[in-house]
Amino acid sequence: MRLARLFNDLLERWSSKAKYLAFNDKKVAKMKRASALVIGLAIFSALGLAETWTGTVVDVMCKDRDLASHTRDCALTCAKGGYGLVLADGKFAKFDETGNAKALAALKASSKEKDLKAKVTGTMDGDVIQVESISIE
Repeated sequence: MRLARLFNDLLERWSSKAKYLAFNDKKVAKMKRASALVIGLAIFSALGLAETWTGTVVDVMCKDRDLASHTRDCALTCAKGGYGLVLADGKFAKFDETGNAKALAALKASSKEKDLKAKVTGTMDGDVIQVESISIE
């Protein structure tokens, strides 16, 4: 009888610990999933979502001049200085090196001679746009 009682005691203790461990395993699994979700969201936001801007493409040398009369030929001639976008509020956002190459290609492909309005997609890093795409409108 003592042996049966001892066995039952051990069985009860083991089953209560097993329930505790099983509960904690579920809790740990939920915490891992929640952590993975938070980390995933953090990585997604750190990568940054692309934004779109519209404005006038202009070479850096002519950014303070009259944009309406700024010509495509002038922009092509001054390509070495790089390009940027003059936004509607008058602020100038410079393009990164990739953006400069894409702007040059877009200007060469465009038939517009003046008023070089463009739509630019990318991410802003300080006052520099990391250009993903550009189209002269």
